[in-house]
Amino acid sequence: MFLEVKQIRKSFGQEQVVTDLTFSLERHKTLSILGQSGCGKTTMLKMLGGLVTPDGGDIRLDGASISHKKPEQRNIIYLYQEDLLFPHLNVFENIAFGLRLKKHPAKEVRQKVETMVESLELQGQQSKMPHQLSGGQRQRVSFGRAIINNPALLLLDEPFGSLDAGTRQRMQQLFKKIAGAFSITSLFVTHDLKEAILMGDEIAFMKSGVLKVYKSKQAFIEDPETGVQSEIGFWKDLK
Repeated sequence: MFLEVKQIRKSFGQEQVVTDLTFSLERHKTLSILGQSGCGKTTMLKMLGGLVTPDGGDIRLDGASISHKKPEQRNIIYLYQEDLLFPHLNVFENIAFGLRLKKHPAKEVRQKVETMVESLELQGQQSKMPHQLSGGQRQRVSFGRAIINNPALLLLDEPFGSLDAGTRQRMQQLFKKIAGAFSITSLFVTHDLKEAILMGDEIAFMKSGVLKVYKSKQAFIEDPETGVQSEIGFWKDLK
């Protein structure tokens, strides 16, 4: 397995936020994690990214433990709901930022950014500033800036939560497309039931700090605790 998480736990004071978190994920797969606010999913992502120190357990990436590595040493990128673009840089330079920081040759930077812009369907937007873009366009730029650095693991914390329904649907489709094109390995956290089912190659449910990973999407759908059966029942009752 590419990502292996073993018995990670975290408490804040007397509150147990994450309990014996254990799961694994294959390379180039997306694990979607459904959970309501306060269930511990953001704390889980921050521990994987090195932003919060777990009280115990181990995190292994590609066979090596990263539990004691600093965030910048993990080759993991954490994407928030907010796009956090640099307001003084245009689309091209926002996407190119990490490559320039690593001093890649200018020709290589241009080629990679132009390829990314095309993949993100942002042609003609390269010179625009963040304030000139729609919410969906800003989120695409944020993805581009993250993916162009070829992270080992991408952590997505409700990335489409602030978008309207139509834009959210387009972004879901686009992410699945670029995840395949760029061989992304990711954890996709959401509180939206349909989004969880749609986005993941594998699926998990988190409640009160406990994560349950399902063997199949069908097993997830059939578990009454996930809420899928209630949702199906609701729509049936409307007929």
